[in-house]
Amino acid sequence: MHIRLPSKMDKILQYLKIKIMPNTLFFRTMLLIFIPLILVQIVSVIAFWDGNWEKVGRRLSNNLSNNVAMAIELTTNNPEILADVQELYKKNYGLTFDLITNEEQQLAVKTNTRYSEDYKLVTGLLEESLHQKFPKTLTNVYLDNGRQDVIILVEAANGLYRFDTSTKNIFSTSLFGFLAWMVGTSLLLFLVATLFLRIQVRSIATLAQVAEDFGKGINTPFKPYGSSEVRKAGLAFIKMKERILKQISERTQMLAGVSHDLRTPLTRMKLQMAMLPDNPENKEFIEDIDEMEKMLDGYLAFVSGEGGEKNTFVDMNELILSIINKFRNSKALIRYSTNDQVSAIQGREQALKRAVTNIISNAFNYGKTIAVGLESNNKKLEITVDDDGPGIPADKREDVFKAFYRIDESRNKETGGIGLGLSIARDIITSHGGKIELSDSELGGLRVLISIPL
Repeated sequence: MHIRLPSKMDKILQYLKIKIMPNTLFFRTMLLIFIPLILVQIVSVIAFWDGNWEKVGRRLSNNLSNNVAMAIELTTNNPEILADVQELYKKNYGLTFDLITNEEQQLAVKTNTRYSEDYKLVTGLLEESLHQKFPKTLTNVYLDNGRQDVIILVEAANGLYRFDTSTKNIFSTSLFGFLAWMVGTSLLLFLVATLFLRIQVRSIATLAQVAEDFGKGINTPFKPYGSSEVRKAGLAFIKMKERILKQISERTQMLAGVSHDLRTPLTRMKLQMAMLPDNPENKEFIEDIDEMEKMLDGYLAFVSGEGGEKNTFVDMNELILSIINKFRNSKALIRYSTNDQVSAIQGREQALKRAVTNIISNAFNYGKTIAVGLESNNKKLEITVDDDGPGIPADKREDVFKAFYRIDESRNKETGGIGLGLSIARDIITSHGGKIELSDSELGGLRVLISIPL
């Protein structure tokens, strides 16, 4: 048999999945929408740049450099028409220029250097075109007036030419309109996708919450909504819940009937034994009948699970105190510590009382010193029950939660019950969304930790 070992790439993908991928369905779906959207926008901008913006900008820059070259050529050969050319260029091309000579020429270079900016996105194509037109001439391009105007300096034989025009004459503003259109439509798409996904995710989250409530014994009304797949899952959950409730009801009714039928002959036997002479044999027989009734009550409590009880807000501090007061007359020493800030929880009071009673009762059966604590930690209510008894071996701590399992296999009524106490307690705590853990106690015996979500 060939076993494939994980490669380095598999480990990298697993790491990325754990560390980078979001946990919720909403953000994972938004990631699937957002990443392709960004990639499409990047590709669109690159394609637009190559196919439109750069081509138009280069053509505008070539036109402006041609106009500059023409103006320099005309006025150099015919200085007397300088004023006419300046007027013509200003009127037809929106391009003004001056011829600077002598000392003013150096001053103009220094003055315009203050406005120099390395803004190649705007001036790069124009500089390239000017260098092609004037390969052996010093040319400089500057931005002025908050990058609204472009200044061109060209040294000629008769002096320094300073041209001034708008930046709109050297590059197309359609790129910004295109970007604004893309960003606007993307934001609109993102908003629509967010609203749509929230509705879909909310239906799934509602279904999950209803399922969790049902596991805790809370029958929350639920009407499926959302996509067809979610509605189908919701309808399947409702049918499943109805079948489970029906099975629980039928089982409870059947066991209640069996319990009633068995108690009747047991009651007759107790009455008959009460009329017989009082001797050791008869006394033992009556004790056996009492134990049978106790076992019958335990079986019924285990299978019924307090299923018909309604959920209410339960003050666990008062509940534990009421349980401890029942054991005050015992020979064992009990200590109880609580936190005044502990909140009440929503649950079935009688069921919770039965579960905690079973745990504390076990501690009294096997220990002489018992410590009970109530705390809230990380949105959980925690109940600890410690004793100084013999404890439970680590390899048997999971087995003791099995129905009818007893560490003492003799089933001697003096050494414990019928093996259902911890099973009932776990069933009740689990139905409230909590858990029970067993560990070693600081007192030397067993520690039972009950955790229930607040």
